[in-house]
Amino acid sequence: MIMLWFKKKNRGIQNDAQRKIPDGLWLKCDECGEIIYKKQLDRSYWTCPHCGFHFKVTSDYYIRILLDEGTFEVMDENILPKDPLKFKDRKKYVDRIEAAKKKSGLSEAVRVGIGKIDNITVSFGIMDFRFIGGSMGSVVGERLARAIERSLDMKIPLIILSASGGARMQEGILSLMQMAKTSALLAKLDDEKIPYISVLTNPTTAGVMASYASLGDIIMVEPKALLGFAGPRVIQQTIAQELPPGFQSSEFFQKHGFVDIITQRKELRKNIALMLRYLYRPADNIPSIIFSD
Repeated sequence: MIMLWFKKKNRGIQNDAQRKIPDGLWLKCDECGEIIYKKQLDRSYWTCPHCGFHFKVTSDYYIRILLDEGTFEVMDENILPKDPLKFKDRKKYVDRIEAAKKKSGLSEAVRVGIGKIDNITVSFGIMDFRFIGGSMGSVVGERLARAIERSLDMKIPLIILSASGGARMQEGILSLMQMAKTSALLAKLDDEKIPYISVLTNPTTAGVMASYASLGDIIMVEPKALLGFAGPRVIQQTIAQELPPGFQSSEFFQKHGFVDIITQRKELRKNIALMLRYLYRPADNIPSIIFSD
């Protein structure tokens, strides 16, 4: 009888099968460790409501929140990656390309074309980290070069949103050549006084950061993004010194004069549109007074 005192009665408590929560409904914040409901994250532009951490999102998501609905015309999708060096590490490069295509649904790490932001026509390029870490190969460089050339030909502003681990090692020197190619074309854009806004997201590093990502007339960054050439661990091992707190973050770069604007993702479209209105007069397709000689 004494044993019965400790026996729990079934008061409608669900068993394990009934209590099971479907997978994929919750995510853990990498910054503060809080568990967040996915629908809540989507409503808050995929930023943590507790600490403001910006989750990585896809190029499709950025296109949806930045460009006027239905205005993005994708171009240069016929330019596709090859394997000129017949490169192989743990896997063949051609196999990595095919795996990246299946994983991301994209043909390369960047999409380019023409779109509108707040009814202003722009030449637009957007990188996607899902495709081999957003690495810059010869096709990424060529597509962006054509986006810059369209900006030159049409006299319209250029917007490039970067998310990249840097140059694509599987293409060797052919990848590094894209740094010079895109930088030279951006110099022509500057000569023509056509605005270029560079948007940096987490991460933007190495060869991409050392070329077109750092050459904007305005450089906008999401909070706490990792920016720089080499990673902090590599730098620390090289110089054998402790790095300052927050080294290579958006806030560190702004403090040292490299970044113009740190913007919450929910404010990104509004801030880009504001800068475009300030730098450019779309009504008559000529630069604004601050870019005039």
